[in-house]
Amino acid sequence: MPRPEAPTRILHVDGDSFFASCEVALHPEWEGRAVWVGGGRRGDGIVIAANRTAKQFGVKTGMACFEAKRLCPQGVLAKPSYNEYRRISQEMFQVLEQYSPTLVPISIDEGFLDLTTMDLHVWRHTTAAEYVKEICLRILREVKIPVSAGLASSSRLAKLATDAAKPGFLEIPAGAEKEFLAERNLRELSGIGKNRQRSLSALGARTFGDAAKLPSTLLKQKFGIWGQQLWLFANGSWNEPLLLEVKDRTTISSNTTLPYNEPDYEAALTFALSEATRLVGQLRREQLQARELSLTIRFDDFSEVGGSHRFRASQFQNSVINHALEEIFRDIMGNQFKSVRQIRIALWNLSRLDTQPTLWGKTEAERWGALDEAVHKLNEQFHKPAIMTGAQLALQELDDAHKNPKAKCPFAPQREIVKKLWGTDADPLANKKSQVDKILAKVSKQHQFRH
Repeated sequence: MPRPEAPTRILHVDGDSFFASCEVALHPEWEGRAVWVGGGRRGDGIVIAANRTAKQFGVKTGMACFEAKRLCPQGVLAKPSYNEYRRISQEMFQVLEQYSPTLVPISIDEGFLDLTTMDLHVWRHTTAAEYVKEICLRILREVKIPVSAGLASSSRLAKLATDAAKPGFLEIPAGAEKEFLAERNLRELSGIGKNRQRSLSALGARTFGDAAKLPSTLLKQKFGIWGQQLWLFANGSWNEPLLLEVKDRTTISSNTTLPYNEPDYEAALTFALSEATRLVGQLRREQLQARELSLTIRFDDFSEVGGSHRFRASQFQNSVINHALEEIFRDIMGNQFKSVRQIRIALWNLSRLDTQPTLWGKTEAERWGALDEAVHKLNEQFHKPAIMTGAQLALQELDDAHKNPKAKCPFAPQREIVKKLWGTDADPLANKKSQVDKILAKVSKQHQFRH
């Protein structure tokens, strides 16, 4: 008799208060203390992460740092160390990829693992809970980061299990999905917006249990395919395999608060041109080009002006994009008088660059891409801008504050996380099957030896 198909088992792993936990890992003397990370131009604006101890005092994300200090005078305020957060994130994912042939990172501190067939390879001598506990303990031991996890029949349900488990681990056994979801609010579902929430409330559905009782035809008529999926999910009948789908990004942008309010508009323009050069370099390294450009300026009173430009054809050259950026800047700043606080630049409507060599050699786009890659490697090697454009050099000459620009917040798209982990975003499992098999065999032997 053929063996029945194994139920889908997806594990979601999420770093607990990741930025704050990273700071504790970087400063062992803070262990056991309340720690929160502050944003803003000086690192003392709003709280962007707080560890469990700080949360016990009422400190939470979005709160002003001075308010956090009032609630917890003995707590520690840490300025963001984004480069270190990236490094720790990579170490965490390198541990995770040793436990499953399929790992899908979705942000700097969380990802999914496909454990569907582990009962055949690994769990014969242990349980799912013990296996996941070992993963979490290993990350804590080697990376110094506490993580929570959830195991369920789909990635969406696994994420809900993690949220319910924090801090810790929760498994939703196959067949118990509907019972787990019955009393949970629909707003917990990732990706559900306020408009859909209101529409569902109008139908009398506030919990998954309410949605499960509605006719599937009604939800499909109201919300299309999404409504049918919601009905299946609420009834515990939604199973989905874990797939790594790396998609091209649709936009690349920069949102930078200046070190101080800048009254000199020419200096602000120099900064904007320097930042645009950095974005275009990133764009070309990803082999993309932009059809549209926008610039937004926020002043010291938090009022804003902005403008945009649509190119006749998609662009990838600094000279063309910076020229358009300067025209937008002068157009929107002509009648202004307030100091500049923040500059936002966005390149969007992106498309793939044609990097196929021509009959006469490499394309212009390919030559620019190779140049950008070489500059990027040199800058990483020297841990500072070693090669700069005229705008970038002029910016550093303006003020010492720009000589060592702060690292950008690492909310990288999935394709960048994947490429950082595996060196390619084309097929992260290519040429790795034998390696994965060896890892799983090693883990299986370790469990057999223990038990």
